[in-house]
Amino acid sequence: MTWARRIAAEALGTGLLLAAVVGSGIMGERLAGGNVAVALLANTLATGAMLVALILAFGPISGAHFNPAVTIADASQGGLPWREVPGYLAAQVAGAFAGVAAAHVMFSEPVFSASRHARAGGAQLFSEFIATFGLLCVIWGCARRRSSAVPFAVGAYITGAYWFTSSTSFANPAVTLARSASDTFAGIRPGDAPGFIVAQLAGAAAATLLFRWLVPSLLHDATSVVSHSER
Repeated sequence: MTWARRIAAEALGTGLLLAAVVGSGIMGERLAGGNVAVALLANTLATGAMLVALILAFGPISGAHFNPAVTIADASQGGLPWREVPGYLAAQVAGAFAGVAAAHVMFSEPVFSASRHARAGGAQLFSEFIATFGLLCVIWGCARRRSSAVPFAVGAYITGAYWFTSSTSFANPAVTLARSASDTFAGIRPGDAPGFIVAQLAGAAAATLLFRWLVPSLLHDATSVVSHSER
């Protein structure tokens, strides 16, 4: 696949992922009648299902990272040339904001609006560290002999992580930035986003370092990884 096709796949896939995250959040909140648990369940199931579908669709083209933390981790292990990382990151962030805009238009919301949804404090930051650490553990753990299972493993992990982390598992810097422009169920205050991103990158780095020890052949396996996102 040419560089242009891979960049387009990352942008499109990330955009569709954010449309699913934000759109299902809006739909869930509107239909749940004030029951936050029901709204979160709807948001969770839609996101997990979309992740599986999108990774299966775009994995053969770009690796289906949809996540700067995954892209940087992959590059650090030789799975992606560093010269291609800026293009991947730009495509992921641009796609994420486009996906938020698409979801808002579908539900007659302002195209962009700064979120007022507070997600701050040490517990939330630690949750994002754990969420992203776990995500990269799943990706690297499946990469060695079960790379074809990565889409299903990632979808299942994010579905579970929505519920066992207090932050509802963003686990993705591009997603975090874009959701700060959505004053909806899925949003995060712009001022809270930098802390989330730092925690996510730290979690990804910790998991990658751990798996370099757990799986000594990780450097050789990285090129065959079909990777994700977050959500």
